[in-house]
Amino acid sequence: MKKPELLAPAGDLEKLKMAVLYGADAVYLAGKKFGMRAAAANFSGEEMREGIAFAHKHGVKVYVTVNIFAGNSDLEELPAYLSTLAGLEVDALIISDPGVFALAREIVPGLPCHLSTQANTTNWRSALFWQQAGFKRVTLARELSLAEIETVCRRTELEVEVFVHGAMCWAYSGRCYLSQYLAGRSANRGECAQACRWKYYLVEEKRRGEYMPLLEDERGIYILNSRDLCLIDFLGALVAAGVDSFKIEGRMKSAYYVATVTRIYRQAIDACCEAGEDFRVNPLWRKELEAVSHRPYTTGFLEGLPGLEGQVFDDGGQIASHEFVGVVREYDPLAQRAVVEMRNRFAEGEVLEVFGPQSPVRSFKVSGLKNSKGEQVREAVLVQEHVSFSLPFAVEEYSIIRRKLQEK
Repeated sequence: MKKPELLAPAGDLEKLKMAVLYGADAVYLAGKKFGMRAAAANFSGEEMREGIAFAHKHGVKVYVTVNIFAGNSDLEELPAYLSTLAGLEVDALIISDPGVFALAREIVPGLPCHLSTQANTTNWRSALFWQQAGFKRVTLARELSLAEIETVCRRTELEVEVFVHGAMCWAYSGRCYLSQYLAGRSANRGECAQACRWKYYLVEEKRRGEYMPLLEDERGIYILNSRDLCLIDFLGALVAAGVDSFKIEGRMKSAYYVATVTRIYRQAIDACCEAGEDFRVNPLWRKELEAVSHRPYTTGFLEGLPGLEGQVFDDGGQIASHEFVGVVREYDPLAQRAVVEMRNRFAEGEVLEVFGPQSPVRSFKVSGLKNSKGEQVREAVLVQEHVSFSLPFAVEEYSIIRRKLQEK
């Protein structure tokens, strides 16, 4: 059975390293311009150089998004930028604009190009058109069913990439103009204000200024706020359909999210390809995917049109069973102490969990807590401070520390 690529998001250098260490075969990222996630930290030239070197050292590919719908002014800066990317030895460009693609063929003809999901490829004829144009891979629109995905795989020679996890756009494959209209920030130029996540009220034409809530709960109704995608239960079917790359959305998510989701899909893909037709989804994988911040999950359009039940737009809030506490920066096996970079406060005597790139989830009680000055403290409170505590078992650098939240 052909093992598909696991493609993980890298919103910044730390998240790139998390994705690489926790099992990604490839990562996708953006520079400071021309990508579809302008609000993410993204990469400076030097950060990109370091990230690419780190990924390649671990045998992981790096794809760079150049997938805005470009304006005339963008075309003036793009040639130099594309040449820079080629010099950094990126493995592919992700493009949606035909003009940008034509420019890339002219400036960096040897650099493979992947067609972004923003190009709305929904059928095999379109995929074949892009194949003949010179693209190596197509990222299909999220609105395709499993049968439609299989048809594209069967009737083209393109590599086929599909999203398997993460946030979904309420609009057709991201073709949204709401952000531009309400906030002057174009979603098709990487500046989405996520206006679909806002709360809205109803106004009757003759009662201007009288705002009537569309009540669903005490916070109102979020009529445009789509659920998050999760296709862990369909990995076997997608592998059998011939999909070449499984993509995780989330360049604006936390390092904890990247590590956790990448880790689980790595385990699932490996198990699927080893077991073949005997593959079964481990319930623990689903439980771990509930541990990260997310909206209620959906399988989207994979089984066909979802209908009203599949399109329930929930209350806009994120849910998670666990909270990100910190990242292990080093471990001293002689002293049995871990140094952790804080992300959320925690206290002496608290029970937390830790897992690493190659180690399972384990619980421990915080003891011997010291701040960055080596002083004994009862609580760690300064975000990003390097604190230390006793830990009776070894942990790897970049291990994740988290706390289980109480159920509401």
